[in-house]
Amino acid sequence: MMQDSDRSAAIPLFALGFRPFFLGAAAFAALGAALWAAAYLDWLGDFAPRGGWLAWHLREMPFGFACAVIAGFVLTAVQNWTGSPGLRGAPLMGLFGLWVAARIAWLWPAIPVAWAMAAELLFLPAVAVRVAWQLRRVHQRRNYPLVGLLVLLAMADAMASIAQLQQDFVLLRQAAWAALWLIGAVIVLIGGRIIPAFTANGLGLAAPVSEAPWLPRSAIVSLLLLAILAAQGIALAPDPRWVPLFGVITAVHGWRAARWFHPGILRVPLLWSLHLGHLWLVVALGGLTAWHAGLLANGGAALHAFTIGGVGGLILAMMARVSLGHTARPLSPPGLMTIAFLFVALSAGVRVALIGPAPRFAVAVSAGFWCAGFLLFIGCYAPMLFRPRLDGRAG
Repeated sequence: MMQDSDRSAAIPLFALGFRPFFLGAAAFAALGAALWAAAYLDWLGDFAPRGGWLAWHLREMPFGFACAVIAGFVLTAVQNWTGSPGLRGAPLMGLFGLWVAARIAWLWPAIPVAWAMAAELLFLPAVAVRVAWQLRRVHQRRNYPLVGLLVLLAMADAMASIAQLQQDFVLLRQAAWAALWLIGAVIVLIGGRIIPAFTANGLGLAAPVSEAPWLPRSAIVSLLLLAILAAQGIALAPDPRWVPLFGVITAVHGWRAARWFHPGILRVPLLWSLHLGHLWLVVALGGLTAWHAGLLANGGAALHAFTIGGVGGLILAMMARVSLGHTARPLSPPGLMTIAFLFVALSAGVRVALIGPAPRFAVAVSAGFWCAGFLLFIGCYAPMLFRPRLDGRAG
């Protein structure tokens, strides 16, 4: 007779971490952007989440959306890294339930605050512990830095949660900026492995672009440094003294982007979308350099180049590629995903270019493109994520 744990493990949606977390994150991305745009345009009346709409938007996009995707990725990748089964079945349901509960609790202020804090503060540590346990079992030290980044994200999450409850917007802003740079470090760490490798595989090249060890390390450490500064409230206002630092960091990431580029990627949506997302990170760093130099009036434009184009664009491209590979499908996404990638890029472009002269229009149109992009992902990939692998293997 089948036990409850066996039944839950047999549900395809909970066969491996990428399935529920990619789908849930995409749904939350669309819902979160739609709610924020509606609130910004005064369409929601008196209803407001815990701490107000701006605080909710500031904390939920990094900690609600991006961290869910990171969780789904590492819980899936650790299976390949260690050769041992990833989290699945009832334990995965429970972890996903924690994430969902936290999202509902922060949005709906009638829910006791203790529930929101408990669900929020348990989620990332639980992911970190699970990944660390699997890595340690096989003495796989190469990926320990990812566990460290998860722990730092959990600390930033705790800082943001306390700040939101205390209605300390200054502290919340510091925590959110710190989290964004930490998320950037995760993206750069993972992207440095997969973007050159996927490019070589997708174009049939002899080998991925090689890098001297100092270059990827410098790229990651530079974003960790920005996270540390942000957590202390440093460099969050324009100051010419920070121009050299941001200029050097821009050059490091720009050099990597230039070295990874190959003209052939322009023919392959799964490749140019990854490269474009990474390029948005370079644009954002360049924009922050200009902001500190007094050449850019609105630092929010550079920030949203990073969050929408960089984080959002890379996440969408990565989810599209990983979901195909881990469901044993050919690495050719549905045709509508090309439009989805373009929509997220347009979302970033509109938000960056028009937020100064036409802020309401910029937020509305940018949110529309963003929501359309992630809804297209749901429409294309939900049928895959709800069904077993095509090759009959677990996962």
